[in-house]
Amino acid sequence: MVPGSPADEHLSATSDTIAAISTALGPGAIGIVRMSGPQAIAIAEKVFRPATRRTLGPADTFCLVYGHVIDPCAGEVVDEVLLAVMRAPRSYTREDVVEFHCHGGVAAQRSVLRVVLAQGARLAQPGEFTKRAFLNGRIDLAQAESVAAIVGARSSAALRAALRQLEGGLSGRVREIRARLIGVLARIEATLDFSDEDVEDVDWAQTASELEAASGKLHELLKTAFLGRALEQGVRTAIVGRPNVGKSSLLNALLARERAIVSDIPGTTRDTVEEGMEIGGIPIQLVDTAGIRKSNDLVEQLGVARSLKAIDHADLVLAVVDLSAPWSEDDREVLAATDPCRTIVVGNKRDLLSARKDEELVETLKRQAEAVRHGGWRVCVVSALTGAGLDRLRAMVEETVLGVEGISLEEPVLAAERHRVLVAEAQEAVEAALSGVRQGRPEELICEDVRAAAGALGQITGEDLTADLIDEIFSRFCLGK
Repeated sequence: MVPGSPADEHLSATSDTIAAISTALGPGAIGIVRMSGPQAIAIAEKVFRPATRRTLGPADTFCLVYGHVIDPCAGEVVDEVLLAVMRAPRSYTREDVVEFHCHGGVAAQRSVLRVVLAQGARLAQPGEFTKRAFLNGRIDLAQAESVAAIVGARSSAALRAALRQLEGGLSGRVREIRARLIGVLARIEATLDFSDEDVEDVDWAQTASELEAASGKLHELLKTAFLGRALEQGVRTAIVGRPNVGKSSLLNALLARERAIVSDIPGTTRDTVEEGMEIGGIPIQLVDTAGIRKSNDLVEQLGVARSLKAIDHADLVLAVVDLSAPWSEDDREVLAATDPCRTIVVGNKRDLLSARKDEELVETLKRQAEAVRHGGWRVCVVSALTGAGLDRLRAMVEETVLGVEGISLEEPVLAAERHRVLVAEAQEAVEAALSGVRQGRPEELICEDVRAAAGALGQITGEDLTADLIDEIFSRFCLGK
């Protein structure tokens, strides 16, 4: 059991046997009905007839047995299956677990489930199998949440980050920081609780150093928050610019297929067009927008308004300009509406200026962008028609999301909003404690701040949680996980 976990509050919930369909409903080769609990094997023996006409023995574990599921009430064969047996404690939940690997499809899976429920199992709640793994101490809460992240991963990088969390990468980092804070708390509280005895005074210089180190490690974790949000939700990337600069062509070129209508007629795109892709393992949600310019056309005005709204809601902006046309006031207005920190200026139609070098075009665009607003703009030149420069643009998108140095997915990443909030709360509390040490505030107040920081981190791994919060977290899981 996880030290300090609230599992004792839930023991009654793990005394029964649960069952659920663990694969997506629908046509397929295989469907899995899973059971976990003290009666899982006994129920399986009631409904399963092995082809060898033998019952399951105590030594049968981590094995597959071929046979049929029988409805004991009707004496009828329900389905031809493979029975997987995993005895406690060496199972996903640390309870006896059996799985019926039956034929895919709604009818077969539901029929098998109905039979085991009739024999004493109850239908599992969403996430209850993983919840039992947590309550029985097999995994901590951060690892349990990574299971849902693996199921919902939208890209290869998101999957790698979730797997790293399942292996305990985030938990280990959080516990290391929390242990440091608890050590600080113990030393300060010792002087308060045993002030009349021979206890060493607190070394406040060392305490400040410990708190600074904890704050630094929390800051490093928080630096991964944008990447974590990107992996979880995708990087919303708005493609903006005045009419006819090639926004829709750029969208199609990045997707490598015709998704948006391309026309020489200005104002063809009147509404946003969205499509997902992956760059460097990161999910990117591209949003093609209407051309931004002054217009008396009411419909076009609505399109422009939506384009400006797309800029405000975007994590990243690709501001497209036409290299073959003079720099215009509309180009200036587009850049004025964007933030240089999350914008890449994309000079399109490179193929029409074959006589000029890329470096020269990039420098020209940088000067024009800096004239609108100072901010160290990222600039790239491409040809949506020929594909020239697209690899560089993809690399620049990746650099913008991950940072120039990049973030290794082998390191912990704050991929869940709950974790991001708790780490931010912990750092704020540590900074408050550090400020209290430097200002000579009463020890009781410093202890409160350190205790708050340790408590926030304990909520990440499940060492400081309420029963209601545990239920709320696992209710977000899919049924059968």
